Amino acid sequence: MKPKTLFICAACLAFFVSSCKQAGKEHSWTVEAPGKKIKVEVMLAGNNQPAYRILHGETVVVDTSFLGMEFRDQPPLSENLNVVKAKQSAFSETWETVWGDQQKILNAYSQLQVEFEETTAPHRRFSLDFRVFDDGAGFRYVFPKQEAMDSVVVMDEHTTFQLTGDHQTWWQPGDWEIYEHLYNESLFSGIDALSKRSKHDLAQSSIPENAVNTPVTMRTADGLHLTFHEAALYNYASMTLKVDKENRRWVSELVGSPDQSKAKLRTPFQTPWRTVQIAEKAGDLIESTLILNLNEPNKIEDPSWIQPMKYVGIWWEMHLGKSSWDMAGVNHGATTANAKRYIDFAAANNIGGILIEGWNTGWEDWWDDKKRETCFDFVTPYADFDLNEVLRHAKAKGVRLISHHETASGVTQYDKQLDTAFTQLEKLGIHSVKTGYVGTIIPRGEYHHGQFMVNHYQRVLELAARHKVTIDAHETIKDTGIRRTWPNFVARETFRGQEFNAWASDGGNPPNHIPTLAYTAMLAGPMDYTPGIFNIKFDEYKKENQVNTTLAHQLALYVAISSPIQMVADLPEHYAGNPAFQFIRDVAVNWEWTRALNGEVGDYVTLARKERGANRWFIGGVTDENGRTLEANLDFLPKGKTYQAVIYADGPNAHWNDNPTDVVIRTQDVDAATRLPLVLAPGGGVAIYITEKK
Repeated sequence: MKPKTLFICAACLAFFVSSCKQAGKEHSWTVEAPGKKIKVEVMLAGNNQPAYRILHGETVVVDTSFLGMEFRDQPPLSENLNVVKAKQSAFSETWETVWGDQQKILNAYSQLQVEFEETTAPHRRFSLDFRVFDDGAGFRYVFPKQEAMDSVVVMDEHTTFQLTGDHQTWWQPGDWEIYEHLYNESLFSGIDALSKRSKHDLAQSSIPENAVNTPVTMRTADGLHLTFHEAALYNYASMTLKVDKENRRWVSELVGSPDQSKAKLRTPFQTPWRTVQIAEKAGDLIESTLILNLNEPNKIEDPSWIQPMKYVGIWWEMHLGKSSWDMAGVNHGATTANAKRYIDFAAANNIGGILIEGWNTGWEDWWDDKKRETCFDFVTPYADFDLNEVLRHAKAKGVRLISHHETASGVTQYDKQLDTAFTQLEKLGIHSVKTGYVGTIIPRGEYHHGQFMVNHYQRVLELAARHKVTIDAHETIKDTGIRRTWPNFVARETFRGQEFNAWASDGGNPPNHIPTLAYTAMLAGPMDYTPGIFNIKFDEYKKENQVNTTLAHQLALYVAISSPIQMVADLPEHYAGNPAFQFIRDVAVNWEWTRALNGEVGDYVTLARKERGANRWFIGGVTDENGRTLEANLDFLPKGKTYQAVIYADGPNAHWNDNPTDVVIRTQDVDAATRLPLVLAPGGGVAIYITEKK
């Protein structure tokens, strides 16, 4: 059955609103968040052009920003408009998630819908829907069915966000192909996305030179935090943001297609929500539920087969070069015997699943651009991998199999095999698959983040749901809260993952990587980062590479990173005999609530989480290259009881590069009044497991 709506109090008293302020030709309407702290003003300004601004208290955070659309073979739709009517309403409910960081989510907003019509022929009509929450605001364009607009080709969406200062900004380049860039920190005026673009991206002259991907996070001089993103991305192109330094504003730039258009649509249609999350503290961004609340409720009638879990995998050993994905390699990883070894390890250590990469035929040719379009067979295993025997062994051990569909971006070929592949998964009782889209898209000319691929990813997701399969997608489109509607979309790799540490020529992910992602990419949704590397230096495999954190930092990632699936990523032999591995055995993956205890963007983050359905609490804190002493206030614990905290901390000589494996483990009695000191080494972390004392 669907998750229950626990409380609904919707103000169905939608009412027509006349202009509440008139000054010459300017008309404006104001809508306030339920808590009255945030408000949005919508207006007709200039040459009767729609505009808005957003205030936090008395402070303007987004100044007057104009809106409009541009279509092929039609005049732009942005000026000479008249307001037909404006309607306000309010809504409040508490809904329950299938899985996630919060079990119950309050969805309370005030809404303003303003309907516009051209004052001249062809009298096209559309509305702007604004929803204002206590943690920000979202708005979208809505086009009804109409004779003047039957089918349209969107060439540009002229959505702007007028900034009020030269804010500190955490950004990555607006690459239309990948999100696997490090985030950069600079003033808005210092953004230079061109220098950070991929070689393929730079070759496409149609792509704007200075744009960033979303989520992009900013901090004002007054300490207010803003994150710009989008919600409910369906049948449309992803939005990047052009950097207009001259006018100090963001300007929407949709990802394109081979004919330079951005989206092909028929009325009625609506755009994704354009979102601005607003927080007084950095940690409030992590606790924000705005993106999820702008999505529709769960459409999966019975989601009981969706099970959060930890998993191991035949994966890291290929990145280290110990084994190969293909059977023709020196040492094929996905053999029956090796799979059984990992299954036995998982079963012995409270780990629910196993990912197996390289199990299916076609890996010999996946790097060959002329062959990758048709190389993979998604149902046929290699001769040295007995799929049925591996499944039998896994079932006997209580371990779930995670299949793997690497497409090498041969999307046409994958589409042809989708039904057969997912039918096989359901027949075999495999409820999880990791998909991958390495390389440029086939059909050629399409982009990973354009409308064509957005629709492909959604097609895969919905087909998977019909076959009771969850999706962990790599090299895919960013999350926009769709996991509320389709909770089988459990995680994504829309960032630079752990594997970069195994082979990146730039030294891998720096210590500040997760303290930055926590306030940027992770705000979009759960991340399959693959934590838990204990063999930090792995010199026996690659002397020139390493993980740039301490071991305690790796432990803390199981709490600091949002994900219902967390990989125990290192080789089984690297955990043997290490007492710190007990934290990974114990840590949960599904949460009743999540709180940000402290943090600053790019510097550090400390989260506390309570396990769903159990009286167990976990804390994870990680820092950048700077060591620091923090404090964890344990007032979230129920009062009147004593608890035991097992603390996995950096040792006195720990350092991400000089001494990364120095870990100390201690046990301490705590209660709701405890303020626990946290001492983090440079690049370090702390992981804490709290239970009721018996």
